[in-house]
Amino acid sequence: MNLDADDFTLFAVPAAFAQDRAALDARWKALQAEVHPDRFASQGAAAQRVAMQWAVRVNEAYQRLKDPLKRAAYLCERNGAPIGAENNTAMPGAFLMQQMEWREALDEAREPAELERLSAEVTQSRRSVLSGLQRLLDDAHDYPAAAQQVRALMFIERFATEVERKLDALET
Repeated sequence: MNLDADDFTLFAVPAAFAQDRAALDARWKALQAEVHPDRFASQGAAAQRVAMQWAVRVNEAYQRLKDPLKRAAYLCERNGAPIGAENNTAMPGAFLMQQMEWREALDEAREPAELERLSAEVTQSRRSVLSGLQRLLDDAHDYPAAAQQVRALMFIERFATEVERKLDALET
């Protein structure tokens, strides 16, 4: 194994957005068993430190590969389209309007049913963006367009968390 290998190479999976979660999980377990520091206890402190570096590297790669948002961002960045969410907030007008409508609906929601409807709408939008990301990344290889969709998905994920938080508050 090579510490400098990209996540896909490390996990021996195609460098693609579409991934088999069960295969990722199985490969993570196999890699962890291979590099776990306890396996190197008899080889001294230096070998254990190297094994710890490997274990950390494997865990970081796994966290990126198993999460669709992180995986998409990683693919974009590997292909020259950095996400730059902290300084690139440009979005299509329709998406900005959708954000404003969702914000208003969240602010005005007083009943769990209203929030559940909003949550369902946000979940559907998330599914649509994920599907679009798969087409952009795996089929079209349009990384700049995918980077814009990653930024949209980041908003959707944060907003979904806010909806859930408000729903939890209303239900308690």
